Amino acid sequence: MRSDSKLRRSVLLGAGAAALVAGLGVGVASAAQTVTLTETGSSLLYPLFNIWVPHFEKAHPGIRVTTQSTGSGTGIAQAIKGLVQIGASDAYMSNGQLKQNPGILNIPLAISAQSINYNLPGLNGHHLVFSGPVLAGIYSGTITNWDAPAIAKLNPGVKLPNHKIIPVHRTDGSGDTFIFSQYLSFSTPAWNSKVGYGTSVSWPAVQGGLGAQGNPGMVEALKGNKYSIAYVGVSFAKQIDAAHLGTAKLVNRAGKAVLPTAKTVSAAAAALGDKTPTDERISLIFAPGANSYPIINYEYAIVNKKQANKATADAVKTLLTWASNEGNAEQYLKQVHFKALPKKIRELSAKQIAQIQG
Repeated sequence: MRSDSKLRRSVLLGAGAAALVAGLGVGVASAAQTVTLTETGSSLLYPLFNIWVPHFEKAHPGIRVTTQSTGSGTGIAQAIKGLVQIGASDAYMSNGQLKQNPGILNIPLAISAQSINYNLPGLNGHHLVFSGPVLAGIYSGTITNWDAPAIAKLNPGVKLPNHKIIPVHRTDGSGDTFIFSQYLSFSTPAWNSKVGYGTSVSWPAVQGGLGAQGNPGMVEALKGNKYSIAYVGVSFAKQIDAAHLGTAKLVNRAGKAVLPTAKTVSAAAAALGDKTPTDERISLIFAPGANSYPIINYEYAIVNKKQANKATADAVKTLLTWASNEGNAEQYLKQVHFKALPKKIRELSAKQIAQIQG
């Protein structure tokens, strides 16, 4: 009898403890339900994800997010293959890619830009001016010296050195390469016909040219090579400033030379944002308007509509909804020099996010 009584008390105590735990909304069951999401891709978007994740996980303790900087090309490819839940990309998928993979979504998370930077002794504190055709000439090898007439014409009164230019390009599949080569293609017909644009392109052989991996690699290549020039995502502006490298003004579609600032990036986004289609794949490069910076883009999450299960699908939807709304707060975006999505674009994104299922 005594042992039966102890057993009954043990059962009752266990039931009471379980009821208390259930009432508090915590316990072993909730821990078992934690969903881990993997994000990989864009080195430009990577710093923002690392800012977002601690705040997102605090608000959503049942979801864990791991991040990797592997380049936009890898982000797209791994999302398509189902190896990750979110492929981060500065580039939207091409018509051909989407035709082969109709279940993939391209969802904007924020608005970003790209700077043209250089390591030119004595001139890094001066905002040199470049145009699409001049950059195309440098990267195709037809403009080889810093004091070339085409560069001098854009920079009257600046004493340019008689020294070979070292152009640096990305070697990994890169959304930065995509938007840079789009600027060259949209502004320079010869580049468009011979090289074109993409996350990877067949770079013309240029004597002295260098390749680098990721935005960190581009910054290091600039730091280590005087007389070099490269394209770098604006989320690395702090590193560019810390290394005392130069940042160029770029000639926009209206013929004006502008820096990548909040004002010029917002002007470009406003000029083309209303043309964004329902699938949100659009180039914001070389936008019209006197104040428009010519190399801006949506930062995309490349996501499969069909996730492994409902729990994963719900977690992905929760993360993307948070990122494109709460995550677009100035406190996060200003740290990487990004701009928030307009209301209309957030609404388009919400409709895409709703298509994700387990």
